[in-house]
Amino acid sequence: MKALVTRLDSFGDVLLAGPAVRAVAARADTVTLLCGPRGAPAAALLPGVDEILVWDAPWVGFTPPPVGRGEVEQLIDTIDADTALILTSFHQSPLPAALLLRLAGVGFIAADSEDYPGSLLDVRHHRAPHAHEAEAALDLAEAAGFPPADDGRPRVLPPPATAGLTGPGPYVVLHPGASVPARAWSPGRCAEAVRELAAAGHRVVVTGGAGERDLTAYVAGSHALDLGGRTGAAELSGVLAGAAVVVTGNTGPAHLAAAVGTPVVSLFAPVVPAERWRPYGVPYVLLGDQDAPCAGSRARECPVPGHPCLDTVTPHDVVTAVEKLMGET
Repeated sequence: MKALVTRLDSFGDVLLAGPAVRAVAARADTVTLLCGPRGAPAAALLPGVDEILVWDAPWVGFTPPPVGRGEVEQLIDTIDADTALILTSFHQSPLPAALLLRLAGVGFIAADSEDYPGSLLDVRHHRAPHAHEAEAALDLAEAAGFPPADDGRPRVLPPPATAGLTGPGPYVVLHPGASVPARAWSPGRCAEAVRELAAAGHRVVVTGGAGERDLTAYVAGSHALDLGGRTGAAELSGVLAGAAVVVTGNTGPAHLAAAVGTPVVSLFAPVVPAERWRPYGVPYVLLGDQDAPCAGSRARECPVPGHPCLDTVTPHDVVTAVEKLMGET
């Protein structure tokens, strides 16, 4: 059986698809993961994936491309699968992807769908209303004939050794960036937290992407090691695996930390529900006002002056949470 799993959005979303991918891989001869460009680095880390197809879908993402007949036809001609699982977030429709997979000749397609799918789906599954994204994906896989293959925790391939980047000894990672501004703790608060963690005796490593070097340099200051722009996805997995605790917002590195088994202090803006997107499968402390006016808005820019859902969190709160998690492990 040639199976295809589709998860077209971002880095963290693809990581949370990992347990479902492993369930499919346990029954299929080959597994192809169809993902978007932002999810591709995560796809390369997942056990059970034999091939990765990257396609920038025009109905996904912050800056979706225009619809192009040529790109669509090329995708349809490239797909070679008997069975497909379309994984989406609770607010997304699987039907555009299902149409393309059906045109590509995929004979069996399963997805969560509240909309009537006509002949596009063979399994129209309804997700449990409060399920975490990782659990929802596993539930769909089981409904499609792929029961869980293991404990269902997010996992990645073994990380590379990164002591050459981080130096020896224990450390705490603070990752200040986020995929959308509404989910980020303010840079000033992050810098204060670094100073307070250092004052409490913790060695701090600050991480960030290539476009976040100014942010990580500011946050690290003279009190932390700045690794901004120095880690790809695999190297970041190694840095997070070596940490005692990771402090970050609701963004991809929170899920990567969970996938390597590291506890997470989650600075969680409630623009999406924590019950669906919190760090999964590891000890965690959730910080942030989950009843703030922005709750459930899916806002990308904070709609409330002063960003109260996160900026009411103090650096002392973070230090306390870090030390709580360190005491539990």
